[in-house]
Amino acid sequence: MSTNLFDLNGKIALVTGASRGIGEEIAKLLAEQGAHVIVSSRKIDGCQAVADAITDAGGSAEAFACHIGEMAQIEALFEHIKGAHGGKLDILVNNAAANPYFGHILDTPVAAFDKTVDVNLRGYFYMSVEGAKLMRENGGGAIVNTASINGLSPGNMQGIYSISKAAVISMTKSFAQECAEFNIRVNALLPGLTKTKFAGALFEQEAIYKSAIAQIPMHRHAEPREMAGTVLYLVSDASSYVTGECVVVDGGFTI
Repeated sequence: MSTNLFDLNGKIALVTGASRGIGEEIAKLLAEQGAHVIVSSRKIDGCQAVADAITDAGGSAEAFACHIGEMAQIEALFEHIKGAHGGKLDILVNNAAANPYFGHILDTPVAAFDKTVDVNLRGYFYMSVEGAKLMRENGGGAIVNTASINGLSPGNMQGIYSISKAAVISMTKSFAQECAEFNIRVNALLPGLTKTKFAGALFEQEAIYKSAIAQIPMHRHAEPREMAGTVLYLVSDASSYVTGECVVVDGGFTI
């Protein structure tokens, strides 16, 4: 074990949903600690911009577009890793997510339900399956799933999203339990209110935003960078005996 517990030199890291927001900050921080980061999201242009920013800052990164709601694209991504990196994958951060519907649960469109489940549940599941298979062949690794505090207590007007994130919490524990024998650790990040485009609906509605802030002991929202440090801890040797945990980062909201 390195004397620098956060040293990621020589590690290959895959971060989904990394073209902006929390995923972008995670990708940049892992690269700062020495990892080679595969920056992935639906659109190659956004991925390439983040990869370029990392390399311009002296880090190592590449861009690869993948919509994790599409099984064929997941398969293509892992075929790329096998070809370009000899099947080596040390870190997987499942951060891409869908939240297409904000409204009463009784009015949830079937299309919104399907998209949310395809990305947030099926996508995370099969990304974890494929990632863990590579890690098993290479002696271990670390997986972090971005869930949400909505997975603990449903967000108002965010029914299917909250349900999907509760499933991610359960999935994290299931993978942690069954993959520990392969030296694969699986944990989850549960962000609170964070200033991202993804959470735009909450910030755009002043009454909802003020109500949320009033319930946060720190009386502010988080910036995406404030989520990245927890992920670094969970994928590094600093957390070498931590698995199956769901770390809440919410300014005290769930106290």
